[in-house]
Amino acid sequence: MSIASSAAAEIAERERERQRRSDAALAPMREAVARVAGLSAEEAAADERLWHVVQAAFEVDRNIVNLNNGGVSPSPRLVQDALRRDLARANEAPAYTMWSVLEPEVEVVRARLAALFGCDAEEVAITRNACESLETCLFGFDLRPGDEVVTTNQDYPRTLAALRQRAQRDGIVVRALSFPVPPSSPADLVARFRAALTPRTRVLLVSHMTYLTGQIFPVAEICRMGRDAGIEVVVDGAHALAQLPFRRDDLDCDYYGATLHKWVMAPHGTGFLYVRRSKIAGHWPLMAPPSDMRADDIRKFEQIGTHPAALHNAAREALAFHEVLGTERKSARLRYLRDRWARRLARHPRVRMLTDLSPEMSCGLGTFAVSGMEPAVLADALWDRARIFVVAFAHEEFAGVRVTPSFYTRVEDVDAFAEEVERILGGL
Repeated sequence: MSIASSAAAEIAERERERQRRSDAALAPMREAVARVAGLSAEEAAADERLWHVVQAAFEVDRNIVNLNNGGVSPSPRLVQDALRRDLARANEAPAYTMWSVLEPEVEVVRARLAALFGCDAEEVAITRNACESLETCLFGFDLRPGDEVVTTNQDYPRTLAALRQRAQRDGIVVRALSFPVPPSSPADLVARFRAALTPRTRVLLVSHMTYLTGQIFPVAEICRMGRDAGIEVVVDGAHALAQLPFRRDDLDCDYYGATLHKWVMAPHGTGFLYVRRSKIAGHWPLMAPPSDMRADDIRKFEQIGTHPAALHNAAREALAFHEVLGTERKSARLRYLRDRWARRLARHPRVRMLTDLSPEMSCGLGTFAVSGMEPAVLADALWDRARIFVVAFAHEEFAGVRVTPSFYTRVEDVDAFAEEVERILGGL
């Protein structure tokens, strides 16, 4: 039997075994979801019997109340188990197993991601994170000195740094818009982008959901505005993918970059890049592909050299986990947990919400400021007193504390956080 035949036989056997393990691990959650099949997503979000089953699928340190899942999320147990098995297999005979057996399995992940996003598999590249996806887009455009890229000053620092590097090397002009927190309306956000366009504008970079306050941008309108003006639009979906219910056609975007280790809960160091098929051939990859690779092959954006295939392969278990719960239930649960603490603290006279809690403006991420107290002081007090972990930040225009529960977060954890904040504020 040839090497190729042996590898094909092993891949087929691994697929059967992988499906068997996944079905067994997901059986309790499928039963729990079946029990709430007649409920709306909002009703299911408050059904603790369902979420107790979901919580049991994770192995997390319950001595810490982790409310920074927007940074990086833990993976469910079945994902970690799949990752460990593939890492072990890779090390048994690396040159054979990594390249002949494990790497070809990425195509299953590609197909599953395409189904989630609502596009063709030949428009999906597997990357290491949202930053790699977005920098692939931003460095891949042919831009000349004086060409303008418009974004906001609340976009992610690493993508803004990428644009500043292009400005230094290539002489492009980066225009970072300001907007209030929270903004008055989605229409105001569109109007700010429209007012910033000039005859030299070539690219727009917009966050589907901002990392600081969770503000949802009206991406479809901005993409349509860009297309009408002949301007490329790159969408940062790091926080939106698998948190907000949407499909590619709802946005009508040409470029979308996201991470898989936030709300998809894939292994840490996995990401996703969508490029519309008609745009692939004309876009430069971040790293040079093999000379025999076609210019319109989406895989040209994946050419990073030797890497652990186990990471992206275990994303398929994360996607299976996601598919059982469904985006609508996940989105409703995140908003339910966010509203539980945010609406309580918003009543406090010293608390100002920087996140608009209405469904069209935000989802599971919430940010607030406290008068008379620096965010870092509050974050340290929460950790020192109760081992509650949140994020404090200082933007050039505002400062706040960001709170992001997850699907494994218990209601009592959210309540403990709100109560501890009230105690701290009451003691000053």
